[in-house]
Amino acid sequence: MTVYPAVSTDNAELPEERTTLSGTYTPPLTTGLPKTIDSICPECLKVIKATEYIEDNKVMVRKECPEHGVCNDLIFSDAKIFLQMEQWHYGDGRGFENPHVEHATNCPSQCGICNMHTTHTSLANVDITGKCNLTCAVCFADSNTSPYQPEYEDVIEMLKNLRDRRPAPAEAVQFMGGEPTIHPRFLDIVKAAKDLGFSHIQTATNGIKLADPEFAMKAREAGLQYLYLQMDGVDDEVFKKIRGRALLDTKLKVIESARRAGIRIIFVPTVIKGVNDSQLGALINLAFENLDVVTGIAIQPVVFTGRFADAERIPKRFTLSDMIHEVGNQTGLTRAYEDWFPLSAITPFVKFGSALTGHVITNHTCHHHCVMGTLLFVDSDKNAVPATRFLNLKELLGDVDQLAKTTKKSWFKYFSGLKALNIAKKHFNGEAAPKGLSFHKFLKTLDGYSDKKYSWAQTHKGHTYKTFFILGMHFMDNYNYNLERVRRCAIHYSAPNGLLYPFCSYNAGYTFRNKVEAMYVAKKERLGR
Repeated sequence: MTVYPAVSTDNAELPEERTTLSGTYTPPLTTGLPKTIDSICPECLKVIKATEYIEDNKVMVRKECPEHGVCNDLIFSDAKIFLQMEQWHYGDGRGFENPHVEHATNCPSQCGICNMHTTHTSLANVDITGKCNLTCAVCFADSNTSPYQPEYEDVIEMLKNLRDRRPAPAEAVQFMGGEPTIHPRFLDIVKAAKDLGFSHIQTATNGIKLADPEFAMKAREAGLQYLYLQMDGVDDEVFKKIRGRALLDTKLKVIESARRAGIRIIFVPTVIKGVNDSQLGALINLAFENLDVVTGIAIQPVVFTGRFADAERIPKRFTLSDMIHEVGNQTGLTRAYEDWFPLSAITPFVKFGSALTGHVITNHTCHHHCVMGTLLFVDSDKNAVPATRFLNLKELLGDVDQLAKTTKKSWFKYFSGLKALNIAKKHFNGEAAPKGLSFHKFLKTLDGYSDKKYSWAQTHKGHTYKTFFILGMHFMDNYNYNLERVRRCAIHYSAPNGLLYPFCSYNAGYTFRNKVEAMYVAKKERLGR
């Protein structure tokens, strides 16, 4: 088992970025190929070494457990994209001042979130029910098989726990399940999140209840801003294969309900190779037909829970490089090696914002192979141009990263702000920008992304430019597990036991979800609740 030693006075000369705020050494990321990483045996969960290497331009992983033998898996179908994403790394974060597990040394078995974790909560997940009005074979949460449903008061404590993290309280929360909208106090929970100061409130949903315009309006009035809408395709045969029933008409009704209520939608397809990977272009086209409501698509390759032989699993594995190629091939909107970058690439802007304001901002320093995407700017004729076509993003980020390092003295902050504007203008190519996108409107649009006020639509109407994001999040399973990614995870679950967990330790690996929910259900039974 890998042990990460705490920093002592003997190695106090280490630079800050190599230690968390609670004083634990952060090993640098392992890059290049081939390379050795820490993974787990998919059977016994023992931490073992694994080798990532190139074979036929694919990135493969091989690991061997002394007890359970060899396991192989596909990590990326395109090694060039895998290596390109490593070039967008701008340093690790330093985690929390007040981690729940203060002296952990073994990852991931001592999760909670601990002193070894480097990344703040970019998006908080709060599971409010294990019940569901669907039974989907692909569900990582095994929904509709658990009696888990926390009481309203316990959900409030989970929300407070997220707001109590220092130095960066969680600002964005997503209610999960099961199907969260069937919780009897769903609307009260949404309102409580707003009252507690969350500035971005969304729910992951199959949309069945939200197809009702009245319910959607009540949800918006309570404070719900976004629907993370399960949307696997535009063909009922796809829904039947993945969700067990025809749902396309329901999904289209949700779009109309959201339009009336003023709620924005993100399409979320679970993608299985050979089942619905051919639907991505059609989904993006449907989104473009509803750009007043749909703001993006978040593609989630299926995770393999349970036991799967290599010969059965690897052919069905849909990787983020598959996503990148399929989006380009099916839409013609993007180029595989030019228009995509990891979420963590925004780190220089975060560093600069923190230096300029004197306040710590959520760092978003997740691993570069966790989330990657592209940002499209869409003109009035619905012609879309990736930001990378009119913005020299790589050089801009490098310049901002250097500027952040010098923006420390208070007297220099004003001049740093002006310098940042000049840097952005230098890397903005107005001739390549889409119609109507001036540099000023570009800046206002970026400001709109950071401004999550409840009156955003009214405040920024006419001042910003329409954008549409396409991103992919490849959550891990026991076969492709990488501890470097776990320690940098930016999506955290707040659990009823008072702890936080990274997504891929809550739902995979040690799968703390099962233990936490079982303990909560047992406690309720003891108390007669």
